Amino acid sequence: MKVDVLDLKGNKVREVELPASVFEAPINIDLMHQAYTRQMANARLGTHETKVRGEVRGGGRKPWKQKGTGRARQGSRRAAQWVGGGGIHTPHPRSYELRMPKKMRQAALRSALSVKASEASLVIVDELNFDEPKTKVVAQTLGNLVGASTALLLMPAKDQNYDLVMRGTSNIESAKVLLASYLNVRDILNFEKVVLPAKTIDALVAHLG
Repeated sequence: MKVDVLDLKGNKVREVELPASVFEAPINIDLMHQAYTRQMANARLGTHETKVRGEVRGGGRKPWKQKGTGRARQGSRRAAQWVGGGGIHTPHPRSYELRMPKKMRQAALRSALSVKASEASLVIVDELNFDEPKTKVVAQTLGNLVGASTALLLMPAKDQNYDLVMRGTSNIESAKVLLASYLNVRDILNFEKVVLPAKTIDALVAHLG
């Protein structure tokens, strides 16, 4: 698949051939859904805690005698049916972690990138370089490249240029900067456009196999 390579003003400078192994992979919706569900589940803290009847206060004595009152028998005010009693089947700290083999995660990422490529939602930039981290400059550049669409910027490596792009994008709600090695299905699907400097293509091929 050949796509246009743009400069920072949005003008075509050349064409590039996208690797078919990454950008023309079979689209597996079920696999992408599994990777998305796993990512969301692993982000959960699982620190919720409630008290059971052995942890709440009170209940030191039987509320009333067993027989002769006409009321239902009760053994403790800590039981669940009492106001202030302990909970039953309530949440406690646990791990929500879901496991997924590495090859399946990579296949899900290739599938998500292939979806973006098929929708013409990939924007290839010759070089994404800025002299200083100015939000105004970065916002103007994104306007030239993607217009009013939300954008995920994938950088090839964590270097000085990455820091400049990151700082210049920090106040732009419609954009996010991510390293190619940190690519995930949720960010690919949540943003309308994926902006790739040309060097990032090689980094994706190395990361996704």
